[in-house]
Amino acid sequence: MAFSSPLFSPVNFTLNPNPQLHHPKCTKPNNRRSFSVCAIPPLSTATDISAVTGPLDGTTIAVLGGSSVAALAAILSLADPERRRQLQAEEVGGGDKEVVREYFNNNGFQRWKKIYGDTDDVNKVQLDIRLGHSKTVENVMKMLTEEGSLQGVTVCDAGCGTGCLSIPLAKEGAIVSASDISASMVAEAQKQAQEELFKGKNDQSLAPVMPKFEVKDLESLDGKYDTVVCLDVMIHYPQSKADGMIAHLASLAENRLILSFAPKTFYYDLLKRIGELFPGPSKATRAYLHAEADVERALQKAGWKIKKRGLIATQFYFAKLIEAVPA
Repeated sequence: MAFSSPLFSPVNFTLNPNPQLHHPKCTKPNNRRSFSVCAIPPLSTATDISAVTGPLDGTTIAVLGGSSVAALAAILSLADPERRRQLQAEEVGGGDKEVVREYFNNNGFQRWKKIYGDTDDVNKVQLDIRLGHSKTVENVMKMLTEEGSLQGVTVCDAGCGTGCLSIPLAKEGAIVSASDISASMVAEAQKQAQEELFKGKNDQSLAPVMPKFEVKDLESLDGKYDTVVCLDVMIHYPQSKADGMIAHLASLAENRLILSFAPKTFYYDLLKRIGELFPGPSKATRAYLHAEADVERALQKAGWKIKKRGLIATQFYFAKLIEAVPA
């Protein structure tokens, strides 16, 4: 396996897939290649590292020796990734949200559809990100099912992508409201849900309830749900806006709020900035790291507290996973 570190958490998450919770469209657990790429996990969305086609091409960042960090930090001061972001925003006529919508409706959709899917047409980095994301989904499902059945439980999957979480939730009997800013992602999620939830079921009364998929950004979400889940979306929000987004998601949840985000540390922040020097063959979105303390502070301000927390890390994917409940 390619995991540099499977899961660091006081919570006893398991990395062994539960076959009942497995969603084959989002991972290939039987593919146990050992990767030769030696890298610390950069931010795949920020640097477009998922477009890497070989272990040592121009967008791959090798392991940094201690003596290299200072030199690279100096180089970063000469770069101008902010200018590149400004041009990107001007091109689509807006800010971060418009850039994200444009990216995931076009080049980003094609790339991440492959990563979230089960095609063999992925490189080593993309496969590693696929495995990392699938571990996040597995652990969310473990969080949600270990306290009881999901039958009839209302769940909001905010930023559903291609349905990697919505579909296994529906299989467990949850009533799922799923949304994404990308119309392309939503259409793909609907297609996959139809195929997986109703394939081979002649008696439709025995089939799970089809998730309700909508094209919406996080700020437009409304309603009340037992549980709200938002995975790998905070990467598109600066902390100043993330606080409001967390408060809004908390206002939709009655019992549980589950978030995943890229953790902000000095080392990860430096690697992200290094990656910005190598934007890859196609444009990607701006990415933001978040300190766990800032996320916890935003939750506390909204009247919530963290119940469980964990870290999922592979070579090219890392995410902090937290479950919050009303304080």
